[in-house]
Amino acid sequence: MSERFDVVVVGLGPGGEVAAGKLLEAGRHIAVVEHELIGGECAYWACIPSKTLLRATEVQGATGRVAGMAVPTVEWPALRDYRDYMVRHLDDATQVDGYRGRGATVVKGTARLDGPGRVVVGDEVLEADDVVIATGSEPIRPPIEGLGGAEVWTNRDATTLREIPERVAVIGGSAVGVELGQFLARMGARVTILERSEQLIPREHHRVGELARRALEADGIDVRTGVEATRVLRAGSASVLELSSGPGVETDVILLASGRRPRTAGLGVERAGGQLDERGAAVVDQHCRAGDRLWAIGDVTGVALFTHVAMYQGRVVAANLCGTARVARYEGIPRVVFCDPEVAAVGVRPDAAAAAGIEVATHEVELADAIARPWTYQKEPGGTLGVVVDVGRRVLLGAWAVAPLAGEWIHQAALAIRAEIPIEVLVDQVAQFPTYAEAYLAALEPWDR
Repeated sequence: MSERFDVVVVGLGPGGEVAAGKLLEAGRHIAVVEHELIGGECAYWACIPSKTLLRATEVQGATGRVAGMAVPTVEWPALRDYRDYMVRHLDDATQVDGYRGRGATVVKGTARLDGPGRVVVGDEVLEADDVVIATGSEPIRPPIEGLGGAEVWTNRDATTLREIPERVAVIGGSAVGVELGQFLARMGARVTILERSEQLIPREHHRVGELARRALEADGIDVRTGVEATRVLRAGSASVLELSSGPGVETDVILLASGRRPRTAGLGVERAGGQLDERGAAVVDQHCRAGDRLWAIGDVTGVALFTHVAMYQGRVVAANLCGTARVARYEGIPRVVFCDPEVAAVGVRPDAAAAAGIEVATHEVELADAIARPWTYQKEPGGTLGVVVDVGRRVLLGAWAVAPLAGEWIHQAALAIRAEIPIEVLVDQVAQFPTYAEAYLAALEPWDR
């Protein structure tokens, strides 16, 4: 069986869905191919279930810091049921029917590219003018001796769990490890986080790691940095992780949060005229073009493994396929860790900017010393905001915050960086009182002429 389409979209995670939706709106004849569930990792095993679970423990922690509030109890069965509702009980039948109702051909199965414009799924051959690959990423399994004999979870196991384990060792101290580690700890598990870098959330400013560590340790989490698991031994029903330094860790579950890699194995990107880099990512140009009649979006490109970047690239590709030339730009992309307090960052770190030959200056403010909102928000208020400024051009290069709701108000800095808004404009803004956004006026005060 062979049928010809304008576009075949391989992978229906957030990026693929955005591209497919835009193409359908433009009247294109398309086919979509998904080997698991329409909605992808984010909808079923990552962003949506994790943030749903985290919200309950966030509220519980927040009420303990609010004047006049008693600390509520998290009802795990009710939270678990709502999580299942939010992930559609791992059923995408409604999504499948929705795409078919809009005129798309939906094919379930594993796709392989068999030349430019040619996608094979089982016995079906889909021919198209263009192919968009959006196959996402998969967890990295570190080569630790004895790991195969242990109870090992990925993010999928953690976000679909039925019962809270007694002890969890988390390998990796970036976003996934920090978020899920804090959730499990607040739900009663004894959690150890192992991060091989010298700080938590190592891609960010060192102060971010310090402040995040302080928050996790306040929740009783054993945080160990600069350490790696070297071997796993069985001890009855438990496992013992031997480490590169320090005492070992006995645990019931090992949660892998050590990164992800593009899912391209067996896809056949090269056969379709594309190239893979050393990480296995599809190489794309500024238009997200991966080759002749071939496009790639989302984690599979390795550009930035964020749902919002995948959705953005989906809009870029759809515009290009519909005749409007569009270039993907990655300045001002926010990065948020939904722990408590939230961690948010955007732009570049000062060391990276200095290494590029830019004269930079930084300023950090304690929010409780600078603005009123923290005092109305909670007892013993905290929170920190840092900014990185290009001294010569007088524009914002980067910002980071560890504070309540930081993921919401980091976007002010994100827009300033992306649009290169002059410092003079930023310090002349009139911020609503009292809000956390006022903190930018305090942070940029040294450059207020």
